Amino acid sequence: MQFALDEANLAYSRGEVPVGAVMVKGNEIVSQSHNLREAIKDPTAHAEILVIKEASKRLDRWRLSNLTLYVTLEPCAMCAGALIQARISRLVFGAFDPKAGACGSLMNIPQDHRFNHRVDIQSGCLEMECSGLLKQFFSELRLAKPDQNGSHGGQDSSQSFLEDPLKLKNFNNIA
Repeated sequence: MQFALDEANLAYSRGEVPVGAVMVKGNEIVSQSHNLREAIKDPTAHAEILVIKEASKRLDRWRLSNLTLYVTLEPCAMCAGALIQARISRLVFGAFDPKAGACGSLMNIPQDHRFNHRVDIQSGCLEMECSGLLKQFFSELRLAKPDQNGSHGGQDSSQSFLEDPLKLKNFNNIA
């Protein structure tokens, strides 16, 4: 997991959401990457997707059974679906994602009995380090973003969103 955290730190230093991933077969790293959505302007360029693609290319197969994916943040629905499609055996993730996590938080796609493949999941590995990096990134992002008056260093937008019933109601109507 430390290698995935190193990748997340690379993402952080490049202005990407700091998520890193490493695909391992036995004791060998097959592929590793971090989020690249901003760099390549691709909404699917999540660390997990990039690692799965690279592992498939290196191993010359799409079935990635007997491999373990280590990722610093609980995968979203898209990435959880990719785990199933790639037949990955095991997922180890660090921080939970209460807003978009699809491996236990909002839903549990990789262990849903309706799919033809299930992924073993271990959660909370280096959780404090992984979540700390994400919190720091988003805190700095909010401080750098100008508020409605054009000044920097405004209030935490996620807190005001959750505390304002009208904003929350409007969001729920959109979603």
